[in-house]
Amino acid sequence: MSKLAHRLYIFTLSAITIIVFLLLAFYGANYYFTDIQERFFHTQNDLLKPSGFIGHGLGIIGSSLIVIGVFGYMARKRMRMFLRLGVLKYWLEFHIFLCTLGPILILFHTAFKFGGIVSVSFWSMIIVVVSGVIGRFIYIQIPRTIEGREMSLNELSNMKINFYAELEKKYRIDTEILDWLNISILDQSYLHKGNLLVKIFNRIKFENRVLKQLKQKLKTQDISRNNISKISRIVKREIILARRIAWLSTMQNYLRYWHVAHLPFALIMLVIMIVHVVVAAVFGYKWIF
Repeated sequence: MSKLAHRLYIFTLSAITIIVFLLLAFYGANYYFTDIQERFFHTQNDLLKPSGFIGHGLGIIGSSLIVIGVFGYMARKRMRMFLRLGVLKYWLEFHIFLCTLGPILILFHTAFKFGGIVSVSFWSMIIVVVSGVIGRFIYIQIPRTIEGREMSLNELSNMKINFYAELEKKYRIDTEILDWLNISILDQSYLHKGNLLVKIFNRIKFENRVLKQLKQKLKTQDISRNNISKISRIVKREIILARRIAWLSTMQNYLRYWHVAHLPFALIMLVIMIVHVVVAAVFGYKWIF
């Protein structure tokens, strides 16, 4: 998948999620803002209540999306027959899409009324979604190939060599500037100041300062403005990669801790959701089936 196709893919998934949320919120706003005691008399009650035609359907579709998202991604990662089926990175993005849209539909299925054992599943789902966002942030901090495999230190070293070779041969950058850039990129003094959030803030501020200084140094050479922009983009990618390498062991540890927190809540959510579906079917809530 090309960069343009990938951007369209991400844009489409994001647009679907946002549009669905806005449509449901706009359509049922009056009903959802009505007091629970008075909803029985509302004209949309038969449609939007959890057992109503739309409300019930949202629950079924939302639950199905979550099940497909969870077990589809697990199958792609762990089952040998699916290992070559598509790129893992795209599977992860589709997993995130399904496991974001699904909870949104379930949220409207509940009509914002939570109670009983089902509320345990709902709040577990919320924790899973929030932890999923955190996990996604941690995941992208670890350098990976397009297939989603963690890159080895040798691969990262080769990328660094190619980076400096490109700057020197293609753009004719002075070796003095390259030496300064190498020292600046390897600077990790920010790692010794404050907690993780402070380190992230200091690192971003440091990176912006390096890029600003680089542009000033490049202007002293006979380099066109267009090439300065290209060089800045290349260097920015290298700076981000250097940051991820510096945080590699920390992020790998965070990812292990994240799995410990994420998976149990996901299992709790799935088990209670299945019990809820079975009980609803036993009591005759079968929607259009």
